[in-house]
Amino acid sequence: MNVNGENIRNIAIVGHSGEGKTTLCEAMLFNGGAIDRMGKVLDGTTVSDFDELEKAKKMSIYTSCSSVVWKDVKINILDLPGYYDFEGERNEGLRAAGGACLVIGANGVLPIGAESIVDHCLKLGKPLIIFINGMDKENADYLGTVQALHAKYAGKIAPIQIPIMENGKMQGCINALQERAYLFKDGGAQEIPIPEDMLAQVEEMKASLMETAAENDEILLDKYFETGELTREETIQGIRIGIASVNTIPVMAGSALQNRGVINLMNEIVTYMPRARERRTSLVTDLATGKMFSFHTDADAPFAAQVFKTVIDPYSGKLSYIKSFRGVLKSGSTVWNTNTECEERIGQVYLLRGKNMEPVDVLAAGDIGAVNKLGNTNTGDTLCDPSAKVQFAPIHFPKPTLFMAVAAEKKGEEDKVFAGLAKLKEEDYTFSVDKNAETGEILLGGQGDIQIEMLVKKVKARYGVDMKLSKPKVAYRETIRGNAEAEGKHKKQSGGHGQYGHVKIRFSPAEEDFVFDEEVVGGAVPKNYFPAVEKGLRECMERGPLAGYPVVGLKAVLYDGSYHDVDSNELSFKMAAAIAYKEGLKNAKPVLLEPVHRLKIAIPSDYLGDVMGDINKRRGRIMGTDSEGNSSIVTAEVPLAEITEYTMELRSLTRGSGKFVSEFLAYEEVPFALVDKIIAEAQKE
Repeated sequence: MNVNGENIRNIAIVGHSGEGKTTLCEAMLFNGGAIDRMGKVLDGTTVSDFDELEKAKKMSIYTSCSSVVWKDVKINILDLPGYYDFEGERNEGLRAAGGACLVIGANGVLPIGAESIVDHCLKLGKPLIIFINGMDKENADYLGTVQALHAKYAGKIAPIQIPIMENGKMQGCINALQERAYLFKDGGAQEIPIPEDMLAQVEEMKASLMETAAENDEILLDKYFETGELTREETIQGIRIGIASVNTIPVMAGSALQNRGVINLMNEIVTYMPRARERRTSLVTDLATGKMFSFHTDADAPFAAQVFKTVIDPYSGKLSYIKSFRGVLKSGSTVWNTNTECEERIGQVYLLRGKNMEPVDVLAAGDIGAVNKLGNTNTGDTLCDPSAKVQFAPIHFPKPTLFMAVAAEKKGEEDKVFAGLAKLKEEDYTFSVDKNAETGEILLGGQGDIQIEMLVKKVKARYGVDMKLSKPKVAYRETIRGNAEAEGKHKKQSGGHGQYGHVKIRFSPAEEDFVFDEEVVGGAVPKNYFPAVEKGLRECMERGPLAGYPVVGLKAVLYDGSYHDVDSNELSFKMAAAIAYKEGLKNAKPVLLEPVHRLKIAIPSDYLGDVMGDINKRRGRIMGTDSEGNSSIVTAEVPLAEITEYTMELRSLTRGSGKFVSEFLAYEEVPFALVDKIIAEAQKE
């Protein structure tokens, strides 16, 4: 078929993990003849979940691309992971998609995670359709689920079909606009007369859809006020306008597993969801003028595309997933990367169906494809015609919020661990690998425990390196609260030249990390030994008197001592300083300090009380709250030791809707009741 911006629909399948997104993709591919049988997630036979880790975990981990032709329209299907840890994959897929289909269960409530996805699509201006899945299950509650959606998004929800129910299960549906009814049969949908007892519902839904359509267009609204009705074509036009502007969210229902209602969904995607040429691309910068502008997808315009995902294969190399926003991309052509400011030679262009790649000569404007072996191109980069340089806005990736200490199982393989994780960084921008200078640990940061677990397994599968995880150490410090004087004398005689160093030092708290001064009179300690005393103290400060943590906030004044003309040397005075340090700090009221972080927590306002109460339990201080619509932003200061696993705990507390960022604020004294426990753990290590 002749693929162009008119007959392309780019649809992201979104929803929480376990709602049936991948199964819906299978049904769509099967209905369109792209596959000859539906695979199953539990069997590891689906097109989308083709990676071995996805098969083992029985869940989507990566964004997968497939396509199907339906009614002379190419539907590019992007199956996005639903679990919170893979938000980066979701953001990549939504950048390429022109619209989204949210899959939710028919449980009579707004499911976990669905609300945040709807809000995110509304924020992005991403057209959305909702598919209520699981209508084949016992006690499926279509009306209750629609009512829950209405309660949250009043004025936007527009059901466009009525399920035909029998014994609690969906047996068919009625399209109110088309005024046609269908029963689900093994050979496909069978048209039947609209049941008499449902005619009133059909008329009510027709009227509701007309009203919704009229509200989205002034011309239609005027006609609706004048005549009290709209034609079928006018109603469809008004709903399409509302969907494009995200003022209207149509709702359908069915069973992906039983392939019921999926054909209806595909029909409505073709009818209602925006064509590729209709979607304006925002935040595009013309590099010649520096001005931002937006454009329609146009096959005749200079080529411009964005790499929205990168896959690294140990054997075949780098594969770049590309969304063409305008112009066409030809195999063998040369394009310009405006991010790295270099040319890239396009070898072969591919279309994707899960792990399978079909080579093609041209990628049409508005289409999604892939190119391999681009040496200087990464996720988020813009590829364009060298004569018309533009740059798309970067893709947003969340910062890591959960950190684990990682180490190689076998000694000597640390470099392999780093190399493997560095390769993974090319395809996943949502995790980090850094060495903590305080504790010496390698910290692997991610969005949650599932992502970190997958990263460890990926390194093992791809590069053959076993890694072990552990809870990261908290970088405590020590300081003193009192004053003390101490004497240190180092004397050693072993034949020939001996060793002799003698110092008297006054210790006190300081605002700076370390202050060294001297008040020696009469040459009791020669000046040339002052640096040795200071160096000896600095070396000792790496271990404090309580639990062996580094010492900060210390002032040391050398005020007296003695020396020997023959036996004194720098080493002797370093040793003497160490003796004085050990004695002095023990008597200067040493205390433990812990790192405190400032948190900004974004939550629905309904959870404000629970979150604030939880912060108080964590020895935190609420510094303020701000409201943004139905959301609240809580600013708090909390000890790091209390939030090492806060990512998962906040999700549990807020049904997955809470997010936070944190940054180091200061060191504060550890409460007396916790000191003995921390000291005991440090001594055990």
